[in-house]
Amino acid sequence: MGAYIVRRLLWTPVLLFIIGLITFFLSLYGPGDPIQIIMQQYQDPAIVQRVREQRGLDKPVLVQYGIYIKNALRGDFGESFKFRGQTVSSLIGRRLWVSAQLGLASLVVSLILGIPFGLLAAQRQGRWQDTSIISGSLFFYSMPVFITAPFLLMVFVLWLKILPSHGWGGLFDARIIMPALILGLPGTAFIARMTRNSTVEVLSQDYVRTARSKGLSEFRVFWYHVLRNAMIPVFTVVGLGLATLVSGAIITETYFGIPGIGRLTLDAFFARDYPIITALTLLIAGAYVVANLIVDIGYRFLDPRIKFE
Repeated sequence: MGAYIVRRLLWTPVLLFIIGLITFFLSLYGPGDPIQIIMQQYQDPAIVQRVREQRGLDKPVLVQYGIYIKNALRGDFGESFKFRGQTVSSLIGRRLWVSAQLGLASLVVSLILGIPFGLLAAQRQGRWQDTSIISGSLFFYSMPVFITAPFLLMVFVLWLKILPSHGWGGLFDARIIMPALILGLPGTAFIARMTRNSTVEVLSQDYVRTARSKGLSEFRVFWYHVLRNAMIPVFTVVGLGLATLVSGAIITETYFGIPGIGRLTLDAFFARDYPIITALTLLIAGAYVVANLIVDIGYRFLDPRIKFE
C-alpha cells in the first residue's frame, strides 16, 4: 500500500500543474484584459504599460506561469484585482475556515439522517417505510436550493420564529443551522438511497445467510457482517464530500450572507479576478485529489480483500 500511496502522491503535482496551466491560459486569453480590470477607467498608456511590467504581464506566457508556480509554492498567489492591497492567500485563508465549518455541519447532518433512514429502508424492504423513505429522498434530492431556502426560512423564521434568518457566527452558533440543513438535505437523500441499495445487496449474500443459519442474533449479523460491507459505497460518497469543505456553496453562502469561499468565488467571477479564480481552482483540485486518495486508502480498512496494485 505504501508504494501505491507514493505513486499517487507523485502524480498530484503533475495533475495540479496541468490544471493550473489551463486555468492560467484561460485567465490570460479569456474575455477582459487583467490590466484593464485593474486600471478601470484610468487608461493612460504609459501607466498601463508600467503596471503591466510591474506585474510581469509583458513576459511570455510560459515564463509568467513559471513565475506564478514558483511563487505559489511559497504560498504567494498574487494580489487580488478586486480587493486592492489584499493578497489572494489572505482572502482565501480567512474564508476557507468559514466554508469548512459550514460544509462539516452539512456533512454531519447528511450522515446522521441519511444512514439510519437508509438502514431502516433496507430492513423494511418492500414495505411502506421503504417506499416512504425512498420517495422522500427523491423529493429532497431534486429540490434546488433556491426553493428549499425560502421555504425553510418561511417556516422556521417567519412562522415559528425559532431560528435567525441570516449572518454567520461560527460552528456553534444558531445561524449555522438553517444553511447546514439546506445543504445537508440533498446529501441526506443521496446517502439514504446509497445506504439502502448497498445494504439490500449485502443482505442477499451467502455469508449473511450462513451467519443466520448458525443461530447468530439479528443484531450481531447486521452489525458484524452487513454494516461494514454495506458502508463501502457510502464511504466513497462521504470521502468525496470532504473535498466540498474547501469549495464552499455559492448559492447558500450568498443567500445567507455567509463570508465563505463560495461567496468569494462568485465575487471573483463577476469581477474577473483571475488570481483568485486560479488559486481557488488549484485549491479545489488539490482537495479532490486528496479526498480520492483518502477514499482509496479507506477501502483497504473497510474490506481487507481489496488489494492495491
